[in-house]
Amino acid sequence: MLAKIWLQNARSVMDQIENTQMKNIEAAAKIMADTIEAGRWVHTFGCGHATLPIEEIYPRIGGFVGFHPMIELPLSFFTNIVGGMSVHNFVFLERVEGYGVEIMKGYNFDPKDCMWLFSHTGINAVNIDVALEAKKQGMKLIVFGSANEAKGKQTRHSCGKNIFQLADLVVDTCVPAQDASVPLKNHIDKVGPVSTMGFITAVWMTVTTVAEILADRGVKLFIHPSHNVPGDTTAKERLTEALAEYKARIAGV
Repeated sequence: MLAKIWLQNARSVMDQIENTQMKNIEAAAKIMADTIEAGRWVHTFGCGHATLPIEEIYPRIGGFVGFHPMIELPLSFFTNIVGGMSVHNFVFLERVEGYGVEIMKGYNFDPKDCMWLFSHTGINAVNIDVALEAKKQGMKLIVFGSANEAKGKQTRHSCGKNIFQLADLVVDTCVPAQDASVPLKNHIDKVGPVSTMGFITAVWMTVTTVAEILADRGVKLFIHPSHNVPGDTTAKERLTEALAEYKARIAGV
């Protein structure tokens, strides 16, 4: 069954991340923990399906305050498929050099912040714009994506580099360049992409490590609780507390 082939491919990606990326995951988590402990932000950015790990980090049950999602609607909402904000529009926009510079003007940053970028290929101009601007402002740049597969690919940015080459720290999601992983009879193109699985695996390995570091330091985490556990009478109050903390921090951003 093709279902089992996809499952095997997804497990292989997860195993490769565990076997090859733990050192870098721990290093990334340390940078993020230092930022959050300082009362600052881990800014998260991606385009297209690389916004999915951003939505997975925060806000959600089990996530905690300290991560600031930066998701541009024209670079994420393309489920119209055709017409306004379509797939064609998105593919064009993510390659437009200078667009990321304008995105960054909408926020205030601090050198204690860090920027966490997600890109499978690492070659598109918007992500590279954001990476360059982040470094100009003194932030550490952490990039998750298929770094090994990007070697030798031509960047679409005039700086001549991809975001993996610009990063202070890279976690390789160990996903094939093609992303889709399951061959289909009588077809050229494969089905069953695994990049989202790679991103989400690496994300939660990292975020749980951030939580572990901060808890060991005695730092209070403002965690979003589940609203659906019978008998938990303080979940609403804990959520209110977490959102109040987020609101207090975002006032400076």
